[in-house]
Amino acid sequence: MSLKAEAVGYRDLEEKARALRRHVVNMTAAANSGHPGGSLSAADIVAALYFRVMRGLDPQNPKNPDRDRFVLSKGHCCPVLYAALAEKGFIPVDELETFRKLHSRLQGHPDMNKVPGVEASAGSLGQGFSMAVGMALAGKIDGRGYRVYALLGDGECQEGQVWEAAMSAAHYRLDNLVAIVDRNGLQIDGPTEEVMGLDPLPDKWSAFGWHTLEIDGHSFPEILAALDEAAAVRGKPTAIIARTVKGKGVSFMENAVEWHGVAPNAEQRQQALAELGGVAGEH
Repeated sequence: MSLKAEAVGYRDLEEKARALRRHVVNMTAAANSGHPGGSLSAADIVAALYFRVMRGLDPQNPKNPDRDRFVLSKGHCCPVLYAALAEKGFIPVDELETFRKLHSRLQGHPDMNKVPGVEASAGSLGQGFSMAVGMALAGKIDGRGYRVYALLGDGECQEGQVWEAAMSAAHYRLDNLVAIVDRNGLQIDGPTEEVMGLDPLPDKWSAFGWHTLEIDGHSFPEILAALDEAAAVRGKPTAIIARTVKGKGVSFMENAVEWHGVAPNAEQRQQALAELGGVAGEH
């Protein structure tokens, strides 16, 4: 494939990722609440999964037993998940305006019993990943061909439960499971390496028996190549350490820890949307 053809091939994903980021900005601004930083850093990964990689996703049949599963283990970053579900047709786009509001289905952590397309009610860090391991094991036991993708925060990897689940997945040789770590280097209290050091993070996953890759989490060629490689691995799960920028796409949010859990005001919303190619109020 020529470089020009390759660039065209990723253009749809780039547009989807920008749309997801615009939704994140609008949702958190309208709610005056939420977690924009980690939602924005994960947007390219989520776009690649929902609009290129995952199979069997059907808004008319959200419980299709052979569908691939996505588990947002870092559940506080649900704005990007809700945005993907809306763009995919699982929920109305206009419903995104109700994020974190009274009686809305779209609360600050995803609820699998209320929102179609949500596979796990995640929030307590580490638990979503453990559920993903269970889903992958069930797929093996049932002889299903689906794959399970779990997105973790890097700060989440400080949880002991993550490593219990990782050890279990390797023990059961869950080659239908992919863990993607959103390695943006920041958590609510500051840089991860100052709060509780994680490096060398790829070596840790490898030591726990995982096939481990390290990529640029904002490069669609690298994201898709890593997911393709994971699909070809036999006998062990795959961990993808995706180096990302917290707040990616919005200049004043990038690499700024204060945007972990603070919503943009009206002026900041307009600036962010202008940078993302949108207008205020657009969903």
